[in-house]
Amino acid sequence: MTTRVAIVGGTGKLGGVIRAVVEDEPGFEVSAVLSSSSSLDELDGADLIVDASTPAISIDVVRAAIERGVNILVGTSGWSSERIALVRPLVDAAGTGAVFIPNFSLGSVVASALSAAAAPLFPSVEIVEAHRETKVDSPSGTAVRTAEMIAAARAEVGPVESPHVDQRARGQQVASVPVHSLRRPGVIARQEVVLSGPGESVTIVHDTIDPALAYAPGIRLALAAARDAEGVSVGLDSFVDIGVRTRAHRPRVEPPVDGLSGQAARATPV
Repeated sequence: MTTRVAIVGGTGKLGGVIRAVVEDEPGFEVSAVLSSSSSLDELDGADLIVDASTPAISIDVVRAAIERGVNILVGTSGWSSERIALVRPLVDAAGTGAVFIPNFSLGSVVASALSAAAAPLFPSVEIVEAHRETKVDSPSGTAVRTAEMIAAARAEVGPVESPHVDQRARGQQVASVPVHSLRRPGVIARQEVVLSGPGESVTIVHDTIDPALAYAPGIRLALAAARDAEGVSVGLDSFVDIGVRTRAHRPRVEPPVDGLSGQAARATPV
């Protein structure tokens, strides 16, 4: 059975890439292409809604999908963990699925995961992200997601050290991580995570050079996941095993219970 896909923001740069992937993907077809000013009534009849609009409109698109009982794939920036938490019970109550993808690039997902894995080892972590001058929001959704992953990975050791954050030039704090946003011509998307400790630093960099080539594999994966999703999922790493584990994902061995030895104690995920 073919899945009919309505794309909101399909006339934009990301929307155009998504549209091309959907048109070439077996089992999917584009049923409607909406601009950010289109009536959401045009979503009627879709089996899956893809949102590549703007942060101001995205919440209305998600709400429209929930009201129609249709699954949604969200590629729009601006969805923090707090904002997604507000949507989760609505999706659960409707019995639908919502997949939020801050970045469709598999390389970006790997870079963010590596940053989170290394974060507990360094007291200082800062993010510098750059996008073209036409990007309307900052920080980027990728930077927000990376900062939230870093904070989760550092749950046992505490927030990062970020002195003088009361000064505007120190960037915006996201989950205790200072984020610095550049908007300039000559760049598509770039993120640097700088991890610093006594006497050393590590910088993890991801560059998007060709969006169509970089995003297409992730879009294909996300389309399949969103079509069959139940509840809320965030990030490609929620359904793609990239082989990177943070402290938040490592098993914790419980102390001996009822006389059992440590070797026989149960390992439970944290």
